[in-house]
Amino acid sequence: MKSSEQFAIEWELSKRTINDLCNKGKIPGAIKEGRKWLVPDDAVRPADRRVSSGKYVKKRTANNKSLPIGISDYVRAQADYYYVDKTLLIKEFLDQKPLVSLFTRPRRFGKTLNMDMLRVFFEISKEDTSKYFEDKAIWKYGEEYRKQQGQYPVVFLTFKDVMFDSWKATLDKIRDILQEEFGRHQELANSDKLAEYEKTYFAKIINGEATEVDLAASLAKLSQMLTKHYGKAPIIIIDEYDTPIQEGYSKEFYDEIIGFMRNFFSGAFKDNKNLTYGFLTGIFRIAQESIFSGLNNLTVNSVMDDEYDNYFGFTEEEVSEMLSYYGVSKKENELKDWYDGYLFGHAEIYNPWSVINYISKGCIPQAYWVNTGKNEILGDVLKIADDDITERLHSLLQGERVIARIDQNVVYRSLSEDPANIYSLLLVAGYLKTPKKELQADGSYMCEVSIPNREIAAVFKSEILSRLLQIGAITRTTANKIAESLYTNDYKKLQKAIAEYMDKSISFYDSGAEGFYHGLVLGLIALMDNQYKIKSNRESGDGRYDISLIPREERYPGIIMELKWKKELNEKALARLADEALAQIDEMRYDAEMKEDGIRDILKFGIAFSGKKVSVKTR
Repeated sequence: MKSSEQFAIEWELSKRTINDLCNKGKIPGAIKEGRKWLVPDDAVRPADRRVSSGKYVKKRTANNKSLPIGISDYVRAQADYYYVDKTLLIKEFLDQKPLVSLFTRPRRFGKTLNMDMLRVFFEISKEDTSKYFEDKAIWKYGEEYRKQQGQYPVVFLTFKDVMFDSWKATLDKIRDILQEEFGRHQELANSDKLAEYEKTYFAKIINGEATEVDLAASLAKLSQMLTKHYGKAPIIIIDEYDTPIQEGYSKEFYDEIIGFMRNFFSGAFKDNKNLTYGFLTGIFRIAQESIFSGLNNLTVNSVMDDEYDNYFGFTEEEVSEMLSYYGVSKKENELKDWYDGYLFGHAEIYNPWSVINYISKGCIPQAYWVNTGKNEILGDVLKIADDDITERLHSLLQGERVIARIDQNVVYRSLSEDPANIYSLLLVAGYLKTPKKELQADGSYMCEVSIPNREIAAVFKSEILSRLLQIGAITRTTANKIAESLYTNDYKKLQKAIAEYMDKSISFYDSGAEGFYHGLVLGLIALMDNQYKIKSNRESGDGRYDISLIPREERYPGIIMELKWKKELNEKALARLADEALAQIDEMRYDAEMKEDGIRDILKFGIAFSGKKVSVKTR
């Protein structure tokens, strides 16, 4: 038996079509286990080859390689999957020869795969590993680069899975990782070039008996032993070095992890004569905690730098070639709209994880990246968002640019110290791009920032909605009512649902008129932006309306909201104020813009609030 996904590839149909054929009994012998259909190996493709309306099926042949979803093993990726050649990263590095390099990029942008590529290229091995590069771009540049292949002992650690709730569990995982890496160098256990005390230490790590002090010194000691054994200093590669640090911040063992990492990295990279080159990757540059204190040989390559700008993520040319290979070149504009837009240095970059998943899933656009890790940074931003931040988030969600100072040295905990640091954190984490930037004297940048693409806009909206639900600003029932009323085109239900939303929201956005107003708009965007383009404080008719929701499809009504606010009103006075707001929509002809666009069905809301009380009048 095979899965419906496997037959979808073999028969050049979508998974949904295969499942539909199974449901209709058109594939004899097909059985359903749980939510998945299993099809007999010898099943014959049904004559009915129709696909559902609007479904785009990618053209795939038996000779096409599979897409490398979640593959970070270089040897396997380049041999068995569609591999985007990034080996010129090696050339650029060897041309510059920095002693220690830190690459900071958002998650799922190919950091681990690139680091494993470096390991395979440089590492001494009993196997002739040059065969994994002979057909790659690096090999075409001649002997100067080829002679570096397979010449060094390599230490490779990845901390991408070190995500635990306590310092004890984190340290245990680090102990396991080091135990495994020491195990890759079993040649040291019986080396006649090492002293007995070194072999004793080696055995302590291998046997899982190392203390925290032993582990903190492990990189320094391992590099020393490798240098003695091979007669040349090793290359040390540490992937996603900041993952346990971020966990320490959110799970309250920050001081413990920072103290450990400071000693751990110092032994490896600070004045270590037993080091040929060092590589680190991460999302953030953790500098203020002095993890890299005194490390004056560190070269940082961030999303703001031109060096190595093409090697993390996919370029437009690489994406175009991939689409052509899979026969879906017609989807290039849609893919660009959803997953392009990142700027690394001056290079325009696509999100590689999302591109691969988009093509693999039959070219269905959705937010694939949001499910690959935690979006806690957005949650933290929303917790401390003041009126200015909320207003800027609203502008960003409407596709506008905002001015922000970007300091690449800020860290997670700096959010509470200065909320303006959110833009720096959102940029390096992959939620913003910098279409325009200007370097300042202090090393920071003054930038125009914006949301890169539709996928990230969807992430923002989902996080905002989740935040509203968590803090009780709205309930899931209210959100569902709005969605259902739009789907069924039930105006009365929509009026009631929006009035309920206003009533639920007022108790949270009670910091004054402006705080309520901006929070309200953000919530509406999160709830309704798939169906509406939301504008605020724009001219129409004889004045400026507060909120206008322009329908994206003719079947939805236009919506205009006028807000008024006064202190200490009783219920009757509040109702009169709401009536005034509703009347103002007609008096000032705020619906003129919509009528000019051919929108005839328009819902009007007059909304008045005072303290935690709200009155909503509709027409």
